[in-house]
Amino acid sequence: MHHVEHGSGIPALALHGWTVDHRLMLGCLEPVFATRPGFRRLYPDLPGMGGSAAPPSIASSDDMLAAVHDFIDDHLGDTPFLLLGESYGGYLARALAHDRPAQVRGLALICPVGTALPRDQRDLPEHRVLRRDPDLPAGDDARSTAEFESISVVQTAETRQRFGDEIWSGLEAADRTATERIGQRYALTKEPENGVPFTRPTLILAGRQDSIVGYAEQFALLPHYPRASFAVLDVAGHNLQIEQPALFGALTGEWIDRAMTEWDS
Repeated sequence: MHHVEHGSGIPALALHGWTVDHRLMLGCLEPVFATRPGFRRLYPDLPGMGGSAAPPSIASSDDMLAAVHDFIDDHLGDTPFLLLGESYGGYLARALAHDRPAQVRGLALICPVGTALPRDQRDLPEHRVLRRDPDLPAGDDARSTAEFESISVVQTAETRQRFGDEIWSGLEAADRTATERIGQRYALTKEPENGVPFTRPTLILAGRQDSIVGYAEQFALLPHYPRASFAVLDVAGHNLQIEQPALFGALTGEWIDRAMTEWDS
C-alpha cells in the first residue's frame, strides 16, 4: 500500500474514507500534530484508492481489512499506536481496534459509518447548505463543483479550496472498477462491536447535517466504547473537518492528549 509518512516517535495511523485518499487525513491532521511533536504519522492509501492498486484478490471489505493488517505488520509490527479513521476508514478502524485491543491505545472516528451499512437503510438528514458565501465565484471544473455543492454544508472559498485539494483529488484518482468490486461486499464478516468493549480513550465526531452517514446511528456505538467522547457538530456535514476546523482541531487534540496521559496504563 502506498503511504505518506511524517515525523518520528509514537505512531499514529490514519485511514481515509471510501474512494478518496490519504490527502483527506493528512490535510486535517497535520495542523493538529504540528503543535504536538513526537508522533510518527502514517497516511496510507487504501487498496484501489490513491496510489494503491487493488488486484482482483481484493474483492471485499474483509480483504481490505486484511491488507491494512498486513500494512501494520510491515510498518509497525507489534508497536502500540494511535488509530484514526474517517467514514469507511472509521469502519475499518473499529475492526482493527477489535482485532488489536492491546496495540491500539486510542481510537478516533471522524464521520464514521454507523450501524446501518447500506445507504438506503441509513438514518440521514436531508442535505442543507447553512453557510454560503454569496460572492463565491463559479468553479472551474463542473464535476468538482457539482460534487462540492452536493455534499457541503459550508460553501466558501476556503472549504471549496480544501475540498479540491484534499477530497476531489482523491476521488479523481480512485480505481472505480476495483471500488465497485469491493463495494459489492462492503460489510465485514465480523461486526466490529461484537465482542469485548474497547476501553481505551476514544473520540467519535459526527456532523449534524451529514447526509452521507448521518449522526444518529453513531450514538448507538457508545456502549461498546465506554471511554468515548461523542460530539455532534452543528453546521457540519460529512466533511466536518474542513467545515468546523477549529472544533475539529480542539476535540482531536484533546483526544490525543487524553490517550497519551493513559498510554502506559
